Amino acid sequence: MKQLTTMNEYTEAKQGKSILMFSATWCGDCRFLDPFMPEIEAKFEDWTFYYVDRDDWMELAQELDIFGIPSFVVFNGGQEVDRYVGRERKTPEQVEAFLHGLG
Repeated sequence: MKQLTTMNEYTEAKQGKSILMFSATWCGDCRFLDPFMPEIEAKFEDWTFYYVDRDDWMELAQELDIFGIPSFVVFNGGQEVDRYVGRERKTPEQVEAFLHGLG
């Protein structure tokens, strides 16, 4: 998973098929998903995954109405196409079900 490091990178990511995973180092529910993410990414190789540290990107999180983590925001061709946002712990199965729904 790529780590979002610049606003330019965010702008470019939105233009392609990208999934932004908003997370934070202190978030236990986020860390729960960490071991499963490489396998999930491999199953959805048409998409580029970006790790977005919510604490480092607070303004972007607010702009995108991300107030609970872990959260996923999906972009394709410059448009947001879907999101899986909330504070609750997400299982790998729930994340995969959401991604399968992207089409």
